[in-house]
Amino acid sequence: MSMVVWINYVIVAGQFIFIMLAIYMLLSLFPNRLHASQWHKRLWGWRQREPSDKLLALLRLKSEELLGDERAILLGGCGWELSVLSYCVYRRILIIVFSVVFSVLVLGLSMSIWPFNMRMLIITLLTLAGIIVLIWDLYWLKLYRELRAVAITSEIYSISHQLLYFEDSNLHIHTKLRRCLPYSKLLRKDMETLLAEWYHDPAAALQAFKRKIATPEGTSFVETISALHKQHDNSFYELLRAHLRDYKMRLALAKESRKETSSYVLFVIAGIPILYTFQVFLYPWVQEVNKLMSMMN
Repeated sequence: MSMVVWINYVIVAGQFIFIMLAIYMLLSLFPNRLHASQWHKRLWGWRQREPSDKLLALLRLKSEELLGDERAILLGGCGWELSVLSYCVYRRILIIVFSVVFSVLVLGLSMSIWPFNMRMLIITLLTLAGIIVLIWDLYWLKLYRELRAVAITSEIYSISHQLLYFEDSNLHIHTKLRRCLPYSKLLRKDMETLLAEWYHDPAAALQAFKRKIATPEGTSFVETISALHKQHDNSFYELLRAHLRDYKMRLALAKESRKETSSYVLFVIAGIPILYTFQVFLYPWVQEVNKLMSMMN
């Protein structure tokens, strides 16, 4: 594929992005009235909506099975504001769309309707890859949940380590958490919500914060914060130190796992030059031997 074709693709993608930005800026100019808010909810309020029973029946999905499915647990651990019903509906629709597109592409290539070139081959392979990714979505959800859990554990470790500096301080636990806010990145939004809702109901705010984290380390951290809120005792700081050791061990295991995975990847990458050597130097000799044997026969 020539450089001119890639430049054309980049220009078209840039035009599409600028058009979407222009539409967004025009929509933002509408006054915030009742009818405007209703249109906004219809256009962008899809996260708060659940798919209807007719749509689930049309896609052959059962809400009872989906709510008790493994995907519901995985989505809760991923921290997304998306219900399992909506996720399964979007997944099923995308699988149908990609399957139809892939079938049309394969049929067109087999019947010589489309030209068999590198561009069509890449589009067909990308469509097939999209189908495979959607079918094996449980693996990707587990991988994302594990990566998120490690990142959250790292932030909780930094926040808990900072809380130990306020062990001898008479500050309120809310003030201590607010001073630990700069040490959070992934949990910053959730911690700001926790601190904002603290004045209304601390117990409910902590429970909501625990549900948003949805990891074992987050549960132990929230329970320790709840205990410190109810009673300022040094024994709870000892419990926090014990949790810090657990967090450190968890991060060390995750680091070793990443090293093992990277070693496997490097092993596969190291095998590529060997295959290339076999193709360039040994494969011609194999062909010559086959020709010689066929001539002898």
